[in-house]
Amino acid sequence: MWIAAVRGLQGDCPVLIDENRGLAFCDELDANFHGDAMALLDDDVYRGLVTRAAAAGDEVFHPADSAPFTAPYRSPRKIWGIGLNYRDHASDLSESVPEEPASFIKADHTIIGPGDTILLPEQSKRVTAEAEIGLVIGRYCRNVPEDAALDYVWGVCPILDQTAEDILQRNPRFLTRSKNFPTFFSFGPAIVPMRELRQRFGVIGDITVSTVKNGAELRTNTVARMTFGPAALVSFHSKVMPLFPGDIISTGTPGAVVLDDGDTVECRIPGIGSLINDVRRDR
Repeated sequence: MWIAAVRGLQGDCPVLIDENRGLAFCDELDANFHGDAMALLDDDVYRGLVTRAAAAGDEVFHPADSAPFTAPYRSPRKIWGIGLNYRDHASDLSESVPEEPASFIKADHTIIGPGDTILLPEQSKRVTAEAEIGLVIGRYCRNVPEDAALDYVWGVCPILDQTAEDILQRNPRFLTRSKNFPTFFSFGPAIVPMRELRQRFGVIGDITVSTVKNGAELRTNTVARMTFGPAALVSFHSKVMPLFPGDIISTGTPGAVVLDDGDTVECRIPGIGSLINDVRRDR
């Protein structure tokens, strides 16, 4: 089962999603459950709730459209972003392919979820959005070899990563500022477990990521075309600093699109999900 969160009267509510039966509220499965969807990354908690859902039957499930989805959780320890990680994207920008991951960190105040609005800040006249596949860390990860790195990833999710590109163009040292305006990191609607991902795709490199603007699919590529694949990214960053459950690595985009007031932008990953946000100028 996938994990997600929906908006409720008392705030965001973590849920389990069965593609055939709908969604089950975690606090209905277990009255003693507390926390957000990040708590479900604990294998014991997750397996316990999945077992309860299986035993309870269809009556614990609600239609998938019974409540609007939101960001699965909002307080990861950190978010790593990766720049120029698709070889084709780097060549489009006349940039050389980095010899090491071109990574940066985003803060959690940037987080929004599906259906929320991306705000274009007054400081920037050129904001771009980038569709990406995100890796969600499931357990403490430090100094892991590449061949074991994906064992530390709980699952994956769609991401839209925003950049105030004109600020970045003024000086590459302004990267942190250009990436950290509110609403500049959208993720959801659900996190797909690695075990299901392997069953669905077999090879993670076959996953396709598309950046879509106003319904038009403008940039598409496969994970296999990354310079640094998911396992390499997890291993590399685990050797920089510890990765904790809930940390997210946003793995890079096949291509960015410039956003204008009134646009709709989407990260589309067949078999994993579609993340859609509208856009307006912050006034």
